[in-house]
Amino acid sequence: MKPFAVSTIGLAAVMAASIGTAHARDQIRIVGSSTVFPFASYVAEELGATTDWPTPVIESTGSGGGAKLFCEGAELNTPDITNASRRMKPSEFERCQENGVTDITEALIGYDGIAFAQSNENDPLNLTREQIALALLEQVPVDGKLVDNPYDKWSDIDSSLPDREIRVYGAPTTSGTRDAFDEMVLEATTEEMEAYGGEGYTNIRKDGVYIDSGENDNLIVQKLTKDTDAFGYFGYSFLEENTDKLNAASIDGVAPEPEAIGAGEYPVARSLWFYIKNSHADDVPAMADYVELFMSDKMISDLGYLKGIGLIPLPQAELEKWQERVADRTKLQMSDLK
Repeated sequence: MKPFAVSTIGLAAVMAASIGTAHARDQIRIVGSSTVFPFASYVAEELGATTDWPTPVIESTGSGGGAKLFCEGAELNTPDITNASRRMKPSEFERCQENGVTDITEALIGYDGIAFAQSNENDPLNLTREQIALALLEQVPVDGKLVDNPYDKWSDIDSSLPDREIRVYGAPTTSGTRDAFDEMVLEATTEEMEAYGGEGYTNIRKDGVYIDSGENDNLIVQKLTKDTDAFGYFGYSFLEENTDKLNAASIDGVAPEPEAIGAGEYPVARSLWFYIKNSHADDVPAMADYVELFMSDKMISDLGYLKGIGLIPLPQAELEKWQERVADRTKLQMSDLK
């Protein structure tokens, strides 16, 4: 009986090992921001080309959609990493914690500006955030009262602006780009609106002026090349790739250029992030190499490859700080997000 007992134990060990192997994944699953998507895709393709790991699968779900999927749970059928064009919200962090995603590392990779762009068939414009807000908000101040938006043309807002119908292609509410646009443009409201409870007011008009164009920023680029009277907004990298077709308005007198974005002078600039589910590290071993590659000088420094496709690099001291935090897999805390 003794040999049989030993062999049974051995068989059990083999079965346990094979079960563990069956549950592990070689391929990383990533979701999240459409703005971070081209940068993450570049790193993913480099990982696939230079290592034995398969190229990670990346879905452009928007920052909010990515956080929702990422925070569904710690099981291996959930994403390993989520990209975001704004920092994780406290409410998203709480949802992660409630669902067992309790060990998260946050990675800041660089900066980006939101370009408010149009076809090159039009001359470049200088717009203010207030003018853009007056074009898009559902209610605006007129004669001391908040009323349903009466503006049909840009020239209705200011006679110096083009006599063109107001039409803007933009992001859905699941998008980090939309969150940032709402905060940095639409909440730049007038004192008159604040007096009538307009502070933080971001309800966009629903009369067809604002066209929800989904999470695919390339689709907005395509729309603007055909609908030459319209504007659209998206991350700077998409402008950088399409300067032969599009130009971007200066906002409050500052053009969306890398130096101005990196220095914080451009008023519609934001940070770009990704979030790591550390509980998956053992079962998805490719994560370590992907994260190391993404955070490397080769990718995100001032001389990195991603700068060439539109990423605005972090200052050197800040870059080194974040490289160290990520290498140490520093655990994200609620206090970091407040």
